[in-house]
Amino acid sequence: GSDAGVRISTLSLVDLAGSESSKAAGTTGQRLKEGHHINQSLGTLGRVIFRLSEANEKKKGLDVRHVPYRDSKLTRILQPSLGGNARVALVSTVSVAEGHVDETHNTLKFAGRAKNVRQRAVVTEVKDER
Repeated sequence: GSDAGVRISTLSLVDLAGSESSKAAGTTGQRLKEGHHINQSLGTLGRVIFRLSEANEKKKGLDVRHVPYRDSKLTRILQPSLGGNARVALVSTVSVAEGHVDETHNTLKFAGRAKNVRQRAVVTEVKDER
């Protein structure tokens, strides 16, 4: 009918590049600068996930500290997905190589925290006023 609602949804697919050390990757110049910005954004995402998982542990959001979504473009873009009204799937890949132990450990810590973030997805529907 004419009073039927329109469902609104968004799909975000994000490939988070690994945070490699610039020394190990041998980057210089513009690539070094880009790598620095990527690592800053990944660090901010880690802090956001930490705060959100921490909020979940503190009984229904009481005593929640500020979540720094605005500290990077990446977290600003992901805020609607991370903010609670979303279904989120996270795939973490790790390496078994001995030289990647620290990165693997950090990835597993991040994935563990992300798993503790609770989402409550609800259907967003707006009235079609045509």
